[in-house]
Amino acid sequence: MLPNPWDAGSAFYLEQLGFLALATTSAGFAFAKGLPDGPAFVSRGMMLDHFREIVAATSLPVNADFQNGYADTPEDVAENASHCVSTGVAGLSIEDSTGIENQPLYDFDLAIERIRAARSAIDVSGFEVVLTARCEAWLVGDSDPLNTSLKRLVAFAEAGADCLYAPGVTKADEIAAIVKAVAPKPVNVLVSTNNCDTTVSQLADLGVRRVSVGGALARAAWGGFMKAAKEIQSEGSFTSFAEATPFADLTKLFANKRPG
Repeated sequence: MLPNPWDAGSAFYLEQLGFLALATTSAGFAFAKGLPDGPAFVSRGMMLDHFREIVAATSLPVNADFQNGYADTPEDVAENASHCVSTGVAGLSIEDSTGIENQPLYDFDLAIERIRAARSAIDVSGFEVVLTARCEAWLVGDSDPLNTSLKRLVAFAEAGADCLYAPGVTKADEIAAIVKAVAPKPVNVLVSTNNCDTTVSQLADLGVRRVSVGGALARAAWGGFMKAAKEIQSEGSFTSFAEATPFADLTKLFANKRPG
């Protein structure tokens, strides 16, 4: 289980709960900065600084949600992957989404070369950083997301990805098909609002070996905040505060945080 904090405090709390690894969330970080998600809104420098902040906040290994690598060409992906590794992360993910509406995924061959370039950059660094390759077919509304993902994820595995990930897949048979196609390499599955009735054990039974939640924890926090703020504005009342974490509990939590 790889939960996704969006700031130093949430990262520290997840470690205290006993999780063994964490992953950043580009969406959760963007929303905390008052920005939409995506490389067009959150700069590479901002994201690299965020990785450093999360790494410094926890002793756990951290996977970096590095979006499309902040680049189109394999050469630039390799350079940016090197910068990402230098932040101290234990893993990084590269997706095949372009951010362009009329061509939402990189061409197949280019997508493969981008993963191969990231792999090479990690190998050159000398650090054992896990490379996760993502196919965004479900998220961009591909007409045949399963077959698109199967073809690409198999190719990404052959290009050197350590872990494969198709965010948005929810059907058990489709998840099992992906697991089988890229075996023995591990598969990450995203759990969010559209499949929150699933469990870690159910996914494990399908052969899934890593589960993350993307921006869902951040959005859950936003849900509580927005509910309370709307009540104040519209009703002039404060009953939502009854659900707030006690001040003393948070003070005690962060009093145990190591310096720095």
